[in-house]
Amino acid sequence: MRRDIRYHAWGGTGGFDAGVHAGTRTGPGGLVLATAGGRTDYLDPFRGGTTTYEYATWSSPWAQPGFAASQAVASWNAVTPGGTWIQAELRGATPDGARTTWYVLGRWAADDIEFLRTSVPGQSDTHARVDSDTLVVADGAALVAWQLRITLYRPAGTAESPTVRSAGVMVSRLPAPAAHPTSTPVTALGTALPVPGYAQKLHAGQYPQWDNGGASWCSPTSTSMVLAYWGAGPTPADYAWVDPSYLHPWIDHAARSTYDHHYTGCGNWPFNTAYAARFGLCAFVTRMRSLNEVEQFIDAGVPVIVSASFTRDEIPGADYATDGHLMVVVGFTGDGDPVMNDPMAADNAGVRKVFGRAQFETAWRNSSGGTVYLIHPPTVALPAAPAQANW
Repeated sequence: MRRDIRYHAWGGTGGFDAGVHAGTRTGPGGLVLATAGGRTDYLDPFRGGTTTYEYATWSSPWAQPGFAASQAVASWNAVTPGGTWIQAELRGATPDGARTTWYVLGRWAADDIEFLRTSVPGQSDTHARVDSDTLVVADGAALVAWQLRITLYRPAGTAESPTVRSAGVMVSRLPAPAAHPTSTPVTALGTALPVPGYAQKLHAGQYPQWDNGGASWCSPTSTSMVLAYWGAGPTPADYAWVDPSYLHPWIDHAARSTYDHHYTGCGNWPFNTAYAARFGLCAFVTRMRSLNEVEQFIDAGVPVIVSASFTRDEIPGADYATDGHLMVVVGFTGDGDPVMNDPMAADNAGVRKVFGRAQFETAWRNSSGGTVYLIHPPTVALPAAPAQANW
């Protein structure tokens, strides 16, 4: 069954200057606000109060994936000093040439001191709807081209600017959930990367204002495992606010820093990759066609965070049910079964597990469409992308 997936990103002078600047420019670190194109009053939907911001925008060229896309997820790598923030939007073109409205796919700041990052509810029309971090095209509709817009905001009268190192979009058209044929193992057999294991349950009850505490922190815990593997992450000064009695305080920091204040959860996909990128890494959300693509990343030394839902005992090695869970593929057994760092464990020793290949691959592809976070240092090359590039 055909799985159409493409990822396209822009970054640096050659990338951003291919788009349209409206008050932005490409600086040494990335896209910055050069000249304000306007002002807007933003009413904080969570804290109340209105703040006036200056803004400028960058719009990508129109991208044509070569198929009629049914879903899209944006990603960005950015820093947001001094109360600044960014907004990512996407619009599409239909087969008859009509253009959709702009859909907001995220309002993001690295911290929550002055601006609360959030997805935007209430976006639905005849073309598409936004489901937190994902644009879902309406039944019977399709997008044959798309355009990304990034808006950079700063408090009016200040000179600070966000800096956007890169921004991209994954679009896909996938078959309906089914019992897909299991991929045949090809490479990375008998390989397990030394990714440290962290158990989310060790944080149960901590800071319930962020997704009811650690029992729900699978995504920031998985992101933290991969950050630790790369020797990156927050400093003790960054998480000095965490109760000193708490184990692994960097996970509390990750939960707070990925929390989506509308969704009221820490599992917003691009908020997690944007968090990882704060520490100098390259990070984005995409989808994969099968575990064969994951094998290539393990072969390259890059662990892969995967999103899936499944019922109890559906997958050998997973003795629980979940409506949505993030975990890390760190390798494969000699027989090709995925070796997981699964944060759904009572302690760190229980994080490393082996899942049944066929059952996991089916659940992963049917539930999230094969969604992954890819996080790596810029000095670590990714595998060669396929012809229909999804990374």
